Amino acid sequence: MLFEHAARSVALPDHVPVLDFFRQTLAVTESELRKLRHDPLELLTRAVQPALWLLVFGHVFSRVRDIPTGGLRYLDFMAPGILAQSVLFIAIFYGISVIWERDLGILHKFLVSPASRAALVLGKALSAGGRGLSQACLVYGLALLMGIQARFTAGAILGVGAFIVLGSAIFSTLSLAVACLVKTRERFMGMGQVLTMPLFFASNAIYPLALMPAWLRVIASVNPLTYQVDALRDLMIHGGTTTFGLGVDLAVHVVMLTVLVSVVTKLYPRIIN
Repeated sequence: MLFEHAARSVALPDHVPVLDFFRQTLAVTESELRKLRHDPLELLTRAVQPALWLLVFGHVFSRVRDIPTGGLRYLDFMAPGILAQSVLFIAIFYGISVIWERDLGILHKFLVSPASRAALVLGKALSAGGRGLSQACLVYGLALLMGIQARFTAGAILGVGAFIVLGSAIFSTLSLAVACLVKTRERFMGMGQVLTMPLFFASNAIYPLALMPAWLRVIASVNPLTYQVDALRDLMIHGGTTTFGLGVDLAVHVVMLTVLVSVVTKLYPRIIN
């Protein structure tokens, strides 16, 4: 079984609760990432969307002079938002894998394994970061080709990677919560479509908060994608600035992930009922 093999490969001391939880989480993460290794075509198909947004939408809207981007070219302003959008679009449909696992009987084996439910949920959430990081590689490659003023220092890239993993974990955990509630693939796909567009357009991904009406700024202030874009824009782009501060962005990510993991840990067994 994948989970058992992965658990044995993570060699940590036994009978230490924190280390046991860490080992279990890594085992689930490894087993999930192994699926991605066997299906690299998924990464190629996911690459089309950010490429189209940057090459088509970005070039068209770069001709609009009235968008206040804080002195940045519009393509530079937009690139972190498109990276965050790609992470969102991949992670928000991650929950459908749980429905497949239930139908194949795999989920039952996970739930009776020694791993805690929190480790199962967090491991799956962190594995979504691998898909998000693949999108980061693509966007950085496009940045080089398109002359986007991206930062390529080690600190900036590590910071971007950390926020991508956290953002992927948040949205994939939200996706798991939806899967636990709706329980069928058809309803899940419908809910995924309902969630993605409001999260994307009620954020600062393609236009600044200053352009939004007051009611939309209120929604954006509780949208996790807003804080991810804010952090990526500061870390990724030369001359980029953060509206809230990296400390606030990080705190929002950690709090939201903690809350969502706690909620989904309670909901997880419901999907098999």
